[in-house]
Amino acid sequence: MNVAGLQGARRSPGALAGRGLRSPHFALGASSGSGRQPCSTSLTRKGHRNRKRVGAATELAASVTQSDGGAQEAGVLEVTNLEAEIDGKRILNGLNLRVNKGEVHAIMGQNGCGKSTFSKVLVGHPDYSVVGGSVGYKGSDLFALEPEERAHAGLFLSFQYPVEIPGVNNTDFLRLACNSRRKALGQPEFDPLEFYGHVAPILEELKIDSKFLNRNVNEGFSGGERKRNEVLQLAVLESDLAILDEIDSGLDIDALREVAEAVNKLKEKRKDMAVVLITHYQRLLDYLEVDFVHIMKKGKVVKTGGPELARELESEGYASIDLEFE
Repeated sequence: MNVAGLQGARRSPGALAGRGLRSPHFALGASSGSGRQPCSTSLTRKGHRNRKRVGAATELAASVTQSDGGAQEAGVLEVTNLEAEIDGKRILNGLNLRVNKGEVHAIMGQNGCGKSTFSKVLVGHPDYSVVGGSVGYKGSDLFALEPEERAHAGLFLSFQYPVEIPGVNNTDFLRLACNSRRKALGQPEFDPLEFYGHVAPILEELKIDSKFLNRNVNEGFSGGERKRNEVLQLAVLESDLAILDEIDSGLDIDALREVAEAVNKLKEKRKDMAVVLITHYQRLLDYLEVDFVHIMKKGKVVKTGGPELARELESEGYASIDLEFE
């Protein structure tokens, strides 16, 4: 779910009350429950706060389609020596990663290696502090943007456990999120009929029943339906970088195939969209074509390869990786 959509949904009575930290894409306009107000300044490196951001989302959205003559085009995501901590505990320790337009990257690793922390830092989770390194997004400093501006600029995070939003139906939520991004990009907002014209072909392409639109967001949804609803949101928003955090978690084999098929359909249509998959298991990669597989250990990427690296993990386990770096 989109950050901007959650902010708008919060204005519906009781929509996000008591949601805590498991809100889809994190309820960045709401209190986290810890008393902290979500904002990107808690993530910005010390001494780099309160930067001016005039038209930031519009400029970033435009930059992804531009290149400077013969110069190398900036990656969609360029992470350099990223270090981050929570409550004084270091989680990310010099993480490096580059993702170009159209690429699909899988990040794998054992519990506690920092995979999900990495995704939360990228979108602006207020509990994490960046203490070193940098992240470029479409050639600009990601940390110069507030969390909602990152979403407006095309950064999308699908959470591992999408939660219900009682009283807010999918149509209202999706249109609100979509219009929030369109407004930030200087595009005309959709009225209800125009929005249906936008979403109807997407439903057909992703093989998602139109009844999804009339249901409250994730209320009574199965695990597979929740994950497919995340892919629907990604498609409606036309995001440029999708971070899919354990989208395979809790799914049986049939639901996994359906979710993977929806992602594949979307990727076929939007070939320039970059994707970062965060997963524990190789089985997801049986259904999704990836360009690179990265193994994380102790807060950084320690090995990179192609899909064969995931198959190696499946057969030999993480012990083989541990032996290489002892």
